[in-house]
Amino acid sequence: MAWAQSAPTNPPPAQAPAQGKGTQTPNGTATPAGAQTPANGGHRMLQAKSQDELKAYQDAATKTDPAQAEAAANDFAAKYPASELRAALYMRVMNMYAQANNSDKVIETGRQAIAADPTNPVPLMEVASTLAENTHDTDLDREQRLTEAAKDAQAAIDNLDTGLLVPANADPERVAGAKRTILMNSYDTLAMVDMSRSDYAAAVTSLQKAIDANKGNPDAVLYLRLSVAQDKLQQYPQALDAANKAVQLAKDGSAAQNLAKQQQARLQKLIGAQAPGTATAPPSPAPASPAPVPAPPTTPH
Repeated sequence: MAWAQSAPTNPPPAQAPAQGKGTQTPNGTATPAGAQTPANGGHRMLQAKSQDELKAYQDAATKTDPAQAEAAANDFAAKYPASELRAALYMRVMNMYAQANNSDKVIETGRQAIAADPTNPVPLMEVASTLAENTHDTDLDREQRLTEAAKDAQAAIDNLDTGLLVPANADPERVAGAKRTILMNSYDTLAMVDMSRSDYAAAVTSLQKAIDANKGNPDAVLYLRLSVAQDKLQQYPQALDAANKAVQLAKDGSAAQNLAKQQQARLQKLIGAQAPGTATAPPSPAPASPAPVPAPPTTPH
């Protein structure tokens, strides 16, 4: 995911078809005749079925405008309907639309990537999180969108170790970081779906898994959402602890920190009002769920 999203103008790794005594892959490494996958730790790598298909893929992957890149991906898919490289092109376009904050197009092209490669956790996670973040109570297809988001997020988790496309010479630590981010964001998406359905106990479980997935890079937003879910369950001491962590982790002056401070103050008043012999003004109502804060970043640090 890191190499796909941090450098969206570069296509995901693809392998030339094996011919004769060997061919050259796009990154210049030799592929022996008859080889199916490179020596890259057992991860999948895309395979072109012909030199013409590989050339068409490479041409489509040169487009830098999202709309032109999408059109090129559609043309490629029409010409090579069975090619596994379709998924790579649509995933690239999905990432370009994500950078442009075009959520509708992220979902549309991400769905096309999933249709072409149902086990790749990157488009599964991206579509799931985008759906969860952009579904509202007033949407007529609200439940359908939430169901799709939960299904895709769980599929991203289930296929994490087998479905990820990894370059042959990828840094193992970078791959591990990408996996941690996918896992974190997928569990966070499940939590957002749970909170939208007012299932706060399930949301707490999912958020704790999201936090555990990336302990080395704790995220303030996750702790804020955890605080809101625990607040809804009247687990006030635990909710205050999570709010305190959110305040500490959030960037000074950010929206996440301001919301975390509001949640922190509310819980402090509530816990103080419950203490024997104290009399304080009643706290404000618990925040609406899901917490109105931005999602964690999708690119690992």
